[in-house]
Amino acid sequence: MVDTRSEKVGRIAATRRYFVGHVAVGGRAIDVRMIVTLPAKAAGPVPLILLLSGGDPKGWQPSTWREQVLAKGWGAAVLDVTSVQPDSGRDLDRGVIGLAAGGKPRLPHQWGALRAWAWGASRAMDYFEGDMAIDPARIGIAGHSRYGKAALIAAAYDPRYAIAYISSSGAGGAALLRRNFGERIENLAGAGEYHWFAPHFRLYAGPKTANDLSVDAHELIALAAPHPIFFSAGAAGDDWADPRGMFMAAAAAGPVYELLGKKGLGGAALPPVGKPLTTGELAFSLHGEGHTMEPNWPVFLKYAQRYFKPPPPGKVR
Repeated sequence: MVDTRSEKVGRIAATRRYFVGHVAVGGRAIDVRMIVTLPAKAAGPVPLILLLSGGDPKGWQPSTWREQVLAKGWGAAVLDVTSVQPDSGRDLDRGVIGLAAGGKPRLPHQWGALRAWAWGASRAMDYFEGDMAIDPARIGIAGHSRYGKAALIAAAYDPRYAIAYISSSGAGGAALLRRNFGERIENLAGAGEYHWFAPHFRLYAGPKTANDLSVDAHELIALAAPHPIFFSAGAAGDDWADPRGMFMAAAAAGPVYELLGKKGLGGAALPPVGKPLTTGELAFSLHGEGHTMEPNWPVFLKYAQRYFKPPPPGKVR
């Protein structure tokens, strides 16, 4: 921990902690940055929502989402995933990917930035489990756009996350790739985004196609079962992220949730704007704006409250 200070988040008194975690292998090292904000007057261990984002959170000016989370008596954390792995194909010899490979080029099957960012989220969870002010059984993960892709991967690979808010994650996230709509594999494999994935992924931009994929987004979602996932998208300018493709993938993951005794989406058609489907462990809400997660924060938090019930009286962490 670098520093701790008291602050007001809106009208809520809070304690803000700034962390820099050090990861070293041989002569190489990275510093991972995270901020954790907790209610100042919490009576015991609190639930927490971790938002994956880019840029140093020490100077980050967030939206009202932190105030909304703190108003429920929960904690709000921001992990700078670009401190885990830079968001650039030029920097694959740096970050945790560079550490793991000893600075050498990746092999065709080795991880990309999205998986590295999810790895960073798991290291954040390692910390949360040891902090007596946080309830490790009630921790959620959230992300928007490329960070929504990483948050979904984190939820799939790390069962310690109790719930996830996946916003406008699109292709490479919750949207079906074999649907071939909106952002396509050719875009994901291009110069600006190829580093998000294993090198082998580029084969599906030619000579192979999306139809040659042996897996798709619904199977990634199913890996997170039985934990609840809330999917969000916009109806005005979010077509690139393919809201319908994300809904279809969530619906296709439903049988796995049902096999485990949980409920899927609870609807067969994309819901209208402002009419979220939130009756099951898979939920979907379409808001009336564009490529943003802001309008659905209140909907998600109401949904999460169903799962973040206080522990029974007398239960010790």
